[in-house]
Amino acid sequence: MTILVSGPTASGKSALALALAQRRAARGGALIINADALQVFGGWRVLTARPPAEDEAAAPHALYGHVPAHERYSTGRWLREVAPLLDACRADGRTPILVGGTGLYFKALTEGLAEIPEPSPALRAAMEARLAAEGLPAFADALRAADPETAARIDLRNPRRVLRAWEVLEGEGRGLAAFHDATPPPLVPLAQALPIRLTPDRERLYAACDARFDAMLESGALEEAAEMARRDPPPSAQAMQALGARELVAHARGELTLDEARAQATMVTRNYAKRQLTWTRNQMTGWRSFENGAEALAALTAEGLA
Repeated sequence: MTILVSGPTASGKSALALALAQRRAARGGALIINADALQVFGGWRVLTARPPAEDEAAAPHALYGHVPAHERYSTGRWLREVAPLLDACRADGRTPILVGGTGLYFKALTEGLAEIPEPSPALRAAMEARLAAEGLPAFADALRAADPETAARIDLRNPRRVLRAWEVLEGEGRGLAAFHDATPPPLVPLAQALPIRLTPDRERLYAACDARFDAMLESGALEEAAEMARRDPPPSAQAMQALGARELVAHARGELTLDEARAQATMVTRNYAKRQLTWTRNQMTGWRSFENGAEALAALTAEGLA
């Protein structure tokens, strides 16, 4: 069985995954596999809430912090890295437990993902320059006119999604939607998995986001931001999309006070958590939903699935 654990930031999904892995230690073992697009990057252990060293010692973990901060990382690359891990688990009898907040990863895992070529560096730079010159609203409007099918399927408020759509259209001569319509079979069909999503009450989730961010500030996030500021990654670097990254790096550079950085970062985090909740409720209708990890663990234990 493959276990999937999804949920918004600060919902307790990593703790649930660890508890499930520990329950299976005497039954062939388990491997916790990261399904979070930002926890793959090195340099942000604290700020992206990667499992701490003691959790990694308690159960095997994979695909955490293995990508340099300056690199790009795609859903396709994640799937290619996940596939041999799933094969290894099937071969040695371990339970793969995929956990994270990146809904597109789970969608690709359970529904399949079209293989889409990466653009040349020159094309990517040209599209990024066009986005900067036109601004996101105009760039998205132009995509609606040039490729309405793709525009109808992506989040036009997300600059990375719009950029990717333009890169494919310009580089391949056909849109993302055309590639997606030729999607191969999934690695893990949803019917063959135990899919769990955490959907906490919004106000409790917001409070958890705030409390966790304050704990991060006490646990090394400021030092991580200072080191990242020293490396000076470009603003477009995917690693800089970590919640609070831009604000804390701005503080490290003297551009924001700590109170200003905290206020902005917590608001960004709350907004992101809200979008995650909305996305999972709309897109993960076939998943089992629980308020929190304790509720999920109790239910799964009662059913003999934990």
